[in-house]
Amino acid sequence: MSRFAGVDFYEIDSLLSEEERQIRDHVRGWVEDRYLPLVERAYEEAYFPAEVIPEVASMGLLGATLPEKYGCAGVNPTAYGLAMQELERGDSGLRSFASVQGSLVMWPIFAYGSEEQRIKWLPRMATGEVIGCFGLTEPDFGSNPSGMITRAVKRGGEYVLNGAKMWITNGTVAHLAVVWAKLKNEESGKEEIRGFLVEKGTKGFSAPEQKRKHSLRASVTSELILQDVHVPEANLLPGGAGLKGPLGCLSQARFGIAFGVVGAAMACFHAAVDHSKARVQFDRPIGGFQLVQERLAVMLTEITKAQLLCVQLGRMKERGTVKPEQISLAKRNNCEIALDIARQARDVLGASGITAEYPVMRHMCNLESVKTYEGTHNIHTLVLGEAVTGIAAYR
Repeated sequence: MSRFAGVDFYEIDSLLSEEERQIRDHVRGWVEDRYLPLVERAYEEAYFPAEVIPEVASMGLLGATLPEKYGCAGVNPTAYGLAMQELERGDSGLRSFASVQGSLVMWPIFAYGSEEQRIKWLPRMATGEVIGCFGLTEPDFGSNPSGMITRAVKRGGEYVLNGAKMWITNGTVAHLAVVWAKLKNEESGKEEIRGFLVEKGTKGFSAPEQKRKHSLRASVTSELILQDVHVPEANLLPGGAGLKGPLGCLSQARFGIAFGVVGAAMACFHAAVDHSKARVQFDRPIGGFQLVQERLAVMLTEITKAQLLCVQLGRMKERGTVKPEQISLAKRNNCEIALDIARQARDVLGASGITAEYPVMRHMCNLESVKTYEGTHNIHTLVLGEAVTGIAAYR
């Protein structure tokens, strides 16, 4: 069995359409043939291999679920999720790039933007000509985004933004940033969170890259600094006022993450299976020992359960019935099991598990970040606790 082959212990393919399987398999083949030969060097040297952006775009993976009217693929959510699974089988940084572009920048322009904004930006973002980033998290406000200190003040026909954002994927290379800031509502006099499109090169706006990471090394992570940044009135997103705006974007991103981390888990599982059959100790392959088989059985079980969660999540999203807390459950569970599988696979591989010959240590380090971003494991625990009890524990 190839370590890049699929895991389908429960005939999950029978739950998918022919188009969904074709999209998944096409992305899987591209990742194996094109991306995997690049990623270990990129990870070691800490850069994102940007030469693949046009290829990712040509597969229709940037804003994949958005309408064809805007140059996007218009595929269903399950097909998109399966594509994210295969990108993350390559590396979490690759899936993060596509997720941020599609779910955190293109989606809010589509959902909250004007038609003029959609026409101006979405087609060029779908081709990868324009790269975007999403500015919500701040140095002192992550799990509590309502506490943000970034402010926008209206002056004549423009807005002036001041503040800083942290842990921003794509920030340094982005041509466009969706920045969330507090703005005083002219009617009520109260502050509300609003989204602004900030273009690269705007005076006072900079995006220095954050270096010295032990995780997501094949991905660009940045700060966003806004010092008296003047944004034209036309760059205010007219919809999505309030915290529901950015939280709606995060639900889109978490959906892709729930699928994506299953791909990372599969890569680690297959590496462990292959190694267990080839590595001989005490005159037999280590895969013949009970302790190793127990670990492989647990990995297979958890991957299968995560796949079933994803398929049902996709179907609910297609029907328009999915709730944010249901996405939280899948993101929370699948990140946890993927990280645990990576750790167990590293142990099965022994000392070889820490080398770049295998993808396991890279996936394990990446998953430490994925478990944290787009809502930490603990925050999603409290989201589910509130869903069960009706009592919010984090307010």
